[in-house]
Amino acid sequence: MPTYDYECLRCKKIFEIFQKISDRAPSCPHCGGDVKKLISCGSGLIFKGSGFYITDYKKKNLNNASSNKNSSTNSK
Repeated sequence: MPTYDYECLRCKKIFEIFQKISDRAPSCPHCGGDVKKLISCGSGLIFKGSGFYITDYKKKNLNNASSNKNSSTNSK
């Protein structure tokens, strides 16, 4: 179920409600007035853990290539 942001037309307070898409708009919990649904940006993309780039897409030969390059420049 999504979370919706509403603004009261009477007291201008903004609140959010966790409800079904099919539920009708609530009344303001502060003053009981009519409300207007606000357009929100939604939830962002959330990464958990150490990161997707390092664990999934990093080239495995990158460390070996850089160590070989450093050793060849040091030997000259």
